[in-house]
Amino acid sequence: MEDNNDNTAAGGGGESETNSVTKNKELPKITLLLIGDSNSIEIGPKNILLDHEERRNMEQFSSKLYDLFGRHISVINMLGLETIEEIPVNQEIHAFLLLLPYGLHNSHYSSRVQQLERAFGKRSLLNVMTVVTHKPGEKCESALADLKAHSGFNEKRFHTCTRCMTDANDIIDLLKKIDVMVSENNCCSEHDEQREHPDCKCDKEKGIRHEERENPTDNLKWESLNGPGVAEHSQQNDGSAGGEGGHKTVSAETEEKGAFKDVSGNKDKTLNISDERNSQRLQAENETLLRRLNLQHKQQKMSPAEFLKLGPPVKQSHDTSEDDLAHTFIQRLMMLDYRARHIQVKQDNPDVSCSQSVPVSDSEDFDDLFSDSVDSDNSIQSHVHPMDVQMAVFHCSDNFLKQNLVTKLSQCQYALPLLVPDPITKDIECPLWTFRQITKTWKKTKIKDNSNVVNMKSMPVCKAETPMVSFFRLGSLPVSKSQLMNTLINDRHSTFFHRNCPGSTKSRLLMDGVAEIAWYCPAGKPNDSFTDCIAFCNLHGDALSFEEQCKILTEKSSVTVVLVPTLEKGQKSTTVIQDLYKLPNPLIILIADNDRGAVQVKDGKYKMGLKDRSQSDVSEGLKGIIRKILSGPHRSFQLESLAKVSGVTVDEDDEVCQKGKSAALKTVKMLQGMEISKIKVTFLPCQGDLWHEWCRINKELYHLKGNTEKEKSEKQQQLMQIRQNQCKASCSELMKSFTESLLSLPSKQKEYFLKWTQILIDALSTDDLSSILQSYDEKWTEVLTLKKKHDKSALLTSKQTELEQISKKLQSATFGLEHIFREMGQIYESHRAVQAESRHTDWSKYPELAADLMISGHPVELMDGDAGHVPLTWISRLIKELIKKLGDQRVFVLSVLGLQSSGKSTMLNAMFGLKFAVSAGRCTKGAFMQLVKVSEEIKKDFKFEYVLVVDTEGLRALELAGNSTRHHDNELATFVVGLGNMTLINIFGENPAEMQDVLQIVVQAFMRMKKVKLSPSCVFVHQNVTDITAAEKNMDGKRRLQEKLDQMAQLAAKEESCDAECFGDVISFDVQTDVKYFAQLWEGSPPMAPPNPGYSESVQELKNIILSKAKQSKGITISHFKSKIHDLWKALMNEHFVFSFKNTLEIAVYRKLEVEYGNWTWALRSNMLTIENQLHNKIENGDIDKIERSYIFKEMSETSEKIKKDMSKYFEDDKDKEMLVQWRGQFENKIKEFQEELVRGVERKLDEVIQQKKACKKLDDKKTDFEDKLLQKSKELAHQLKDKAKDEEELQKQFDGVWSDLVRELTTNMQPIKDINLEDDQANILHILGFEWGLIIDSQNSSKYKTISQVGDYTEYVVLRKHQNTRDQGFASQMYAFIGDKTEKLKCHFKGLLEHGDQGLIISLITNVENQSLHEIMKKPVATRGYSPTYLQEVAQNVQRTVTEFEKNKKYAFKKEFTVDLLLYVFDHASSWLSESHKKFTVKNDARTYLESKKTQYYNIFRSFCKGNSSAVVFGEMIREKLKVSIVEAVCNKTAIDLAGEMKCSYPAFSENRLNLEKHLLKSLAEKEDFEAFITYIRNPRKQVEAFIKERVNTYMSRESKDAALDILRKNVDDINKLVSQALFDATNKVKTQNGDIYMWVKEFSSFLKVKLTLGAISCQNFRDINNFDFLKEEIEKGLISITEEMNQLSLDKMKEFRVRPDQILIDQLCDCCWETCPFCSAVCTNTMKDHVIENKIDHSCPFHRSQAVNGVHYRNTKEMCVKFCTTEVASDGKFYPDGVSKELFLYKEYRKAGPRFANWSITPDEYTSKYWIWFVCKFKKRLEEHYGLSFTGLGEIPPKWTEFTKKEAIQSLDEMYSTR
Repeated sequence: MEDNNDNTAAGGGGESETNSVTKNKELPKITLLLIGDSNSIEIGPKNILLDHEERRNMEQFSSKLYDLFGRHISVINMLGLETIEEIPVNQEIHAFLLLLPYGLHNSHYSSRVQQLERAFGKRSLLNVMTVVTHKPGEKCESALADLKAHSGFNEKRFHTCTRCMTDANDIIDLLKKIDVMVSENNCCSEHDEQREHPDCKCDKEKGIRHEERENPTDNLKWESLNGPGVAEHSQQNDGSAGGEGGHKTVSAETEEKGAFKDVSGNKDKTLNISDERNSQRLQAENETLLRRLNLQHKQQKMSPAEFLKLGPPVKQSHDTSEDDLAHTFIQRLMMLDYRARHIQVKQDNPDVSCSQSVPVSDSEDFDDLFSDSVDSDNSIQSHVHPMDVQMAVFHCSDNFLKQNLVTKLSQCQYALPLLVPDPITKDIECPLWTFRQITKTWKKTKIKDNSNVVNMKSMPVCKAETPMVSFFRLGSLPVSKSQLMNTLINDRHSTFFHRNCPGSTKSRLLMDGVAEIAWYCPAGKPNDSFTDCIAFCNLHGDALSFEEQCKILTEKSSVTVVLVPTLEKGQKSTTVIQDLYKLPNPLIILIADNDRGAVQVKDGKYKMGLKDRSQSDVSEGLKGIIRKILSGPHRSFQLESLAKVSGVTVDEDDEVCQKGKSAALKTVKMLQGMEISKIKVTFLPCQGDLWHEWCRINKELYHLKGNTEKEKSEKQQQLMQIRQNQCKASCSELMKSFTESLLSLPSKQKEYFLKWTQILIDALSTDDLSSILQSYDEKWTEVLTLKKKHDKSALLTSKQTELEQISKKLQSATFGLEHIFREMGQIYESHRAVQAESRHTDWSKYPELAADLMISGHPVELMDGDAGHVPLTWISRLIKELIKKLGDQRVFVLSVLGLQSSGKSTMLNAMFGLKFAVSAGRCTKGAFMQLVKVSEEIKKDFKFEYVLVVDTEGLRALELAGNSTRHHDNELATFVVGLGNMTLINIFGENPAEMQDVLQIVVQAFMRMKKVKLSPSCVFVHQNVTDITAAEKNMDGKRRLQEKLDQMAQLAAKEESCDAECFGDVISFDVQTDVKYFAQLWEGSPPMAPPNPGYSESVQELKNIILSKAKQSKGITISHFKSKIHDLWKALMNEHFVFSFKNTLEIAVYRKLEVEYGNWTWALRSNMLTIENQLHNKIENGDIDKIERSYIFKEMSETSEKIKKDMSKYFEDDKDKEMLVQWRGQFENKIKEFQEELVRGVERKLDEVIQQKKACKKLDDKKTDFEDKLLQKSKELAHQLKDKAKDEEELQKQFDGVWSDLVRELTTNMQPIKDINLEDDQANILHILGFEWGLIIDSQNSSKYKTISQVGDYTEYVVLRKHQNTRDQGFASQMYAFIGDKTEKLKCHFKGLLEHGDQGLIISLITNVENQSLHEIMKKPVATRGYSPTYLQEVAQNVQRTVTEFEKNKKYAFKKEFTVDLLLYVFDHASSWLSESHKKFTVKNDARTYLESKKTQYYNIFRSFCKGNSSAVVFGEMIREKLKVSIVEAVCNKTAIDLAGEMKCSYPAFSENRLNLEKHLLKSLAEKEDFEAFITYIRNPRKQVEAFIKERVNTYMSRESKDAALDILRKNVDDINKLVSQALFDATNKVKTQNGDIYMWVKEFSSFLKVKLTLGAISCQNFRDINNFDFLKEEIEKGLISITEEMNQLSLDKMKEFRVRPDQILIDQLCDCCWETCPFCSAVCTNTMKDHVIENKIDHSCPFHRSQAVNGVHYRNTKEMCVKFCTTEVASDGKFYPDGVSKELFLYKEYRKAGPRFANWSITPDEYTSKYWIWFVCKFKKRLEEHYGLSFTGLGEIPPKWTEFTKKEAIQSLDEMYSTR
């Protein structure tokens, strides 16, 4: 040793001058040595690589390369030399460039490589870059193929370029390849050298220098390639093969800092290594590693968000490339697969060795067996060391991902990084933050009173104070320190990675100097290695090289264990041991070359030999020593103490982390010192008793009894009072501080704040929870023991009571972030309900905060597990905010169900990397939801953007007491199954009884989904199965599961009143593919057992199953998810889920479809009206006398096709197309039916016009003669009186005389049509039917019949039957005995018999009779054939028959007065139509009437003749008059259609569906406060709707949009004016061209206008002299101007006189719907389609149900009004009579069973009653009492709260109800 030191000294002093110069000169960054053929390069000034011919052994700096490449590059030119001069020892060479000319490359390659090997040694071949040069334009593609034939050639280290080397891109590419080669070699070359020279010392002693003498440069250390600090990344450590073997480290630190010894034997040559060069080398090594792991681009460190995504399936070992290694490691670690630490890589890269690959030598020489020439190719890289993967990922992760990774490593029972040196600077960091999530649980054993007492402890590892045993090694060892440590902790699991672990290699970069820590946690069993928790710390690498880490751990350890190769004086390790020996800390020395057993040298100091001893022997001895030491006083270690150690940086010192922590401390500080069970009561008051009481009362709203409305009103007041109390209590300092921080902190600080808050809260409750959980565990064990003994004594009851008390205590002591967020939800809900001013001003921002957290990956509470309630207001708003931020994205909802503690949350966390609570005492309660984004890589395969995972508390939760358990489980199961697109059914273990409980609940939930038309899918997950590999056993298990499911389906079918023989009838299910067996979670017994690798495989397989099924699903929108939560929860509040369920989204989609349907039908109707107008004009003009249906369909085809396309587009492109598809066929058929109905209607109407035309043919034929004679007489008379043309009176007098004579002459022998006397006809018909004249006349005079439909009480119209066969027969006789006594008492008694049901039936009778009668009358051809009394007589007979039929089986009969009044009422309503129709008939068919209508027209012609006007002028005036009449009619008809279209599209009341119309009608009624109008609406809603439409149309035309309406009219006038002008021009032009006469002109003119106008016959006989048609055209055009002016001033009321009216068009469109009324409250069904029940199987429904008092409902045998709402009653236990006759009572909940009137109505429970109808009842209380003869007393008393609602609130409530329906 001394000689060596002398040599070193001598060598140091005898440096040559060259060396001295070189030493003082800054070394270049890269040095290249050029060898090969001199003719391979054309040297010249333009050559970039080499611009000089000088050959020398010193490098020359290349300024060209510096300019080009941006780095210092030097070149040594040795081209063409057969022998290479010795390179100075301090010369650094990074790469050899072997230059070969193309053509000679193949033959010269081998000789040049051998030359290089002889000169520089075999190792130099690692650094060769072969460059084949060629002449410009020369192709050299074969060069690479030729060189591949040579062994050892590496194609990655090959380049081609031109000989002149002037192309900069060529040279840049070459230098990049060199850079990659150098970096790769830096990682592995020094380790290879150590393998070739295992022990330098031994070599020197043996004197083996033969090779050295022959090749003096062979042992030159390739400093730049291999790096100086070999030990820092060498395998002289415990972490890989040979790591602690007999190889001694050749290390700069071992020898002399900065020096590296030569082993040539002559003298020591030192090479000075600067810190900068060392740092550069380390950086290059790390960059290469990161590049291999595809982490080189991680300037922005990886975060948890990158892995909280649904990505491609995790790759298996054989599928993983080196690029994917890091990400696969993280993914598999997240899935709790401890095999993630070694993932085999597929060998795509031939330069990376496979551990199984074996090199092959072609030599057959026996001597080669002893030669190294057949060694494996040193150029091949080894695969990445597993711990390098782990540490590279660690270094490239942000603090949150590091924390997640370390937590998962802990769960996998792996050691965790405690002290981590920086890979470059070597600064030491303690990643304390990463430990913050880890909690360890163990059972400590103590001896007390000669017996073992076991106490359970659970605490965060950062806070735990435990002994720590630290292990170091000094030098290289033949045994593995890490493997030895594993035997102390868990001999079945490699807690610490060691040299014999799979995947271990000699190359390791990042682990040396890292100290890892692991904890041993005893299970409280006799075979525990230690009785308390102990920390074990392992310093990787040679401790001599890491003095700082060694010092820190020594100071903190309770016991220090040092491993040394030998224990001899004079070694550096001896000095270290001496220092440790002097310390008071216990010390154990393990000596590798010593075979002695354990010896205690002195107190606390031990040594033990390792040689020739088994590992178990050493382990047991070591355990004994450690137990002995720790049984006495010893130092304790706490992780947090490392934060105070100087020289160690702590990750938590980061500024952002500290700000988050300080905010959290400020929040949590106020909780310190308080008993944990009182924290929630004190600081979170809103979610405690107040919220639980609110939930209880809210649930009671769905189970009311007795006076339901009064009870409901009281409970709603109680709920509001609770909300007010919550508001008052909601300003706790804790919540104020917490929410202020959330609102003010930036995102990163907010993340730290939330984490710190949870950490600090957990720390508060750790001790209390541990003791409570231990008590719970002990008590539960006692209860189970008694149950197994079938002990049903009082002791069992007592123990169960105690268990329940402990459970409550546990519940109150459980406190976490979720409770703070729950409080935020309650603060929001209470303030939202009260809308009061508060000190808590930020409550409205809470949903946005929660949405942000949900987006960032935090789970959000969906159902409060403690209260068993969903806070709907809070959740709805939160999801709205989510939609605002993300858009209404599609999500796939995955929910999970199973028994408590069956591993549901663990499975979800492992599958998706989620954060659901799984720790003891913190299991999921209620339901939580978390978003998982679908990654971009797989998004194209799915139809949704997110998976929304819903985790639930376990079924049969122990906290829930007896009978409530079943109800709660059914409720929970139904809720989550309904929410999910897929539900995972988690079954734990193989206990048939437990399995049956779960299956029964689940099957019933799926049965309910089927009944409400929801169709989720399911997968059964069978966890903890003992042998999942046995296929036969699995098949048998599946068979038994199928049988059990079928059995449960049959049971559930009975309970839910549904038909199902097997589970397949309930849901689509395949037992072969939809059942997944899981291995048990733990590989051994906790707490030290790692997760079972089979478990993570099962998780991955299940995830693949889920994803494959999810690909078939489109998911649902987030808004749909929101509505599903609302619908399911509302339905679950009721006992009868199926009856109560209301699919809000489906209803909304259907309502929207109704609007579209209205638009489609309107387009058809509008088109049909136009076609009808055209055909009507043609008929009137005599062009057609028959209607062809095919023609109408043809005319409609364009519109029809457009609507078909619109429908297809709507059903296929709408965002709710999946839901719409169920109605597509029905609506397509309905549109066809509607079109056919329109065609039939038009055909019928036009046929009537044709019939009328035919009936008038006789008169029409005479009209021409009439007109000719009239014109002739007028002309003659005018000629006689032309001198008196100015005397108007004389002209009129003369004309009147002639006119009377002419009319008399023309109407001779023609009977005039008589006027009708409807009143006399009606009286006669009544008399014919058998009614007395006196009764008829009295009824007509009293006019009482006019209001028969609005009578409140029909008692006076009926009499009791004398032989009523009912239980009331005696009462009936009594009534008849006093029939003459019309006292109030008698009326009151009789009122008791004529129940509301009877009153309702009578009202229905009147309405139906009226509608049917009017329908029949309006079918009569009155307008075409005239009126006949037989029409009324026929109707009267039908009415009388209907009344008689109605009376059958009733306990009363109608008086004659009723039938008379009813008939008069019908006649009265028919009179106006009959009179109007008969008037039309008279005008069309009576000659005198026709002639009188023409008098004014012919007087004007006569006067014109008198004035001497020409025939053209007179004819023009006549044409003008005809045009005027026709234009007015055409314009009014067209304007009516256009106005109706405008109002249908833009007027709010008419623009949507039937429900919207109803809303506007109710608003109108409220605004007017017209009681009579209300009663009309209540009794005959259609009548009031029609009146409303007429009124709104009138208002629109006269006030609201009068100008817009007039604009439409004027436009139509202009259009007709243009048409007439064009017709005039065309007719005139044609006549002039063809020299036609007046007849031709009239024919042409009429033909142009016949489609648009009805001109009738035009007489030309007296105008044959007209031949100046231009003049005629001008005269008519003058007239057109006056017509236009007159038309523009036309009143819109004029439209009422014509055939088409806008109000009637809208009535036809909007009233062609359903008019069924609720059997309870008579609210009208608001479905747009009238046959929806029969054709679409859609029930009647209405959102505006009302108090039954509105309809006059009263309690039987009383005058007390019934104020109940049917929507309240159907949720109560109340009963009802279906009519006034029935004696059978029915439950409101089962109302559909009460008969046909009830069966097709959907009345869903609603805890909120309609403010509108409450206001109406209160507003018109007295009027209602008077109208119905009833009173609001007794049971009918109006709840006081009702009187508080205003009209404004009532009207607003309509909008609210409309928007939610």
